[in-house]
Amino acid sequence: MVTTNQNISKGISLFLLINISLIITSCNSSTSKAYVPESNGNINSLTVVMNESHWSGELGEKVRNVFSAPYEGLPFDEPKYDLYYMPPKAFSGFARSSRNIIVFSNDTIDKINLVKNPWARPQVVTLISGEDQDVMGFYLEENQDLILRTYSENERTEKLRRISKSPNKDEDLKRKFNISLDYPSVYSTVKDTTNFIWIEKEVLKGHLNIIAYTLPLDIDLKTLQIRIPKIRDSIGKIYVPGRLPNSYMITEKAYRPYFYLTQINEMESILTKGTWEVENDFMAGPFVNYIVKDTQNNRYLVLEGFAFAPTESKRNYMFELNTIITTLKIKK
Repeated sequence: MVTTNQNISKGISLFLLINISLIITSCNSSTSKAYVPESNGNINSLTVVMNESHWSGELGEKVRNVFSAPYEGLPFDEPKYDLYYMPPKAFSGFARSSRNIIVFSNDTIDKINLVKNPWARPQVVTLISGEDQDVMGFYLEENQDLILRTYSENERTEKLRRISKSPNKDEDLKRKFNISLDYPSVYSTVKDTTNFIWIEKEVLKGHLNIIAYTLPLDIDLKTLQIRIPKIRDSIGKIYVPGRLPNSYMITEKAYRPYFYLTQINEMESILTKGTWEVENDFMAGPFVNYIVKDTQNNRYLVLEGFAFAPTESKRNYMFELNTIITTLKIKK
């Protein structure tokens, strides 16, 4: 026997399939040419608008489960987004200028839309309506991947806009590897040697780092969980020393990294997220590593970002490093 809840679920799923094109269209459609103010907010922040009873109930819990889930690859859990709750009566004027917003409203029409730049620019607003918390929560969970990807790309675009205000004009990467990255002028080259470049930016109580080197195209990468840590450790021993004699960076032994097959500008890549430590010293932090298949130059290009900032939040640091690496362009 099919229960009432199963009927509701099937009906909602059919509605979502019918309207998925509307969701995508609303993200990519041209917006009004009327003036809208510049959006505001810290990187990776999200304004949540809903009734207070919903925020303290099951719907609010679902929102926190989706957007406050741990940012992957950090030594300690930090949320993907900092959430700022706002009741509907307070959501007006300047409050509508946040860069990322999600609005829940009770309505007899069940729907979800992603809208670009309705009240500010750049801005992404998710509008979810339904007859009760269960329906709105279902819409959120069924579309969370799309929503998260859209907000992530919005934040990446904003980060690149901020970088473009003061870009770095050094050509060390171009000279050494015939590549370019978009990164701020506050980064500077601290090591430039055979097949290796290290770029660094000082931050509060530490530094952010980007390193680049190449590998032969015929290198064995079949067993990623074994080969990639070994490659990282060998490079760290040669080029990335710690503060004490005979100390150097290695992949942290206590935690297994995450491995993904991905692409950077249509080039096949292996993405590794994890934590590093220093052999014979007390230093550690997160890293993100891309091994990019550069067939036109018959090589693998390795780009890695790692952060050292004891006692500081590292999510936004790693977001910055990842954003910079994904601007990779190989010069012809």
